[in-house]
Amino acid sequence: MLKAVLVSVALLGLTACNNTQKGAVIGGASGAAVGAAVSGSTQGALVGGAVGAAAGALVGRATEPGKCIYRDAYGREYVASCR
Repeated sequence: MLKAVLVSVALLGLTACNNTQKGAVIGGASGAAVGAAVSGSTQGALVGGAVGAAAGALVGRATEPGKCIYRDAYGREYVASCR
């Protein structure tokens, strides 16, 4: 069961469009795993996931200087240079 969860988390990280989203997904999953392991509770997993997602998004964002995420008229996201 644990292997299936780890594989699904790894594949989920590949579906993100840019480094900010990838960092948030991977950080959130890692934070939830660490939070659950350390506290042994669901609350620890939720807190760890939230902290990990925020930290991962910040790290991912730092690897894309001068890039911003925009939405087109159809709601699709794309990355381009900041205006």
